[in-house]
Amino acid sequence: MTPRRLRRALTVLSLAAGLLIFYAGATFLEIREAAVDDEAVMADVIIVLGAAQYNGRPSPVLAGRLDHALNLFERGLANVVLTTGGYGPDPNYSEAQVGAEYLSGRGIDPSQIIVQQGSGTTSDTVRDAARHMDASGWNRAVVVSDGFHLYRVKEIFLDHGIEVFASPVPGSRIESAAASRLWYTTREVIVLSAYRVGRLWR
Repeated sequence: MTPRRLRRALTVLSLAAGLLIFYAGATFLEIREAAVDDEAVMADVIIVLGAAQYNGRPSPVLAGRLDHALNLFERGLANVVLTTGGYGPDPNYSEAQVGAEYLSGRGIDPSQIIVQQGSGTTSDTVRDAARHMDASGWNRAVVVSDGFHLYRVKEIFLDHGIEVFASPVPGSRIESAAASRLWYTTREVIVLSAYRVGRLWR
């Protein structure tokens, strides 16, 4: 390669790296802005995104999400709560089932809880929830999760033609520690980027 071509190649690589850094930084900031923006409104349903459970008991992260959903329900924002999440390594309990039992044990009538089991990934969860909303004739939902998660969730819902309103868990265990917040938000930048690339091929 001649020196001239080498300079051109280095220039192109430098520009590409600069654009990549700019994109990553901008996406990071957008995720962080969404993480602290509570959009909770009157809705048809409150959707709780799943998290780990241990032998039929919700992990602290899942309990935080469920407690926040319960608070929104008691405020009268919706009459139905939809719990989500698959079985993971435990074949006896799904995250959705554990979430439903937790909420019913705290006063929500089981008839007002919908259990959406079998979701493996966030994209699967959103797809199934969107289908359920469409079948039920619902057009407005409040989605509950830890803040770092919600920017991507909203984007995936929009890809299914549904605008949802995000409500991050206050005092989230993940969001409260700076190191954890940095790790999970950086991970979200990567996962969201992979989702966007995959979307181009669908």
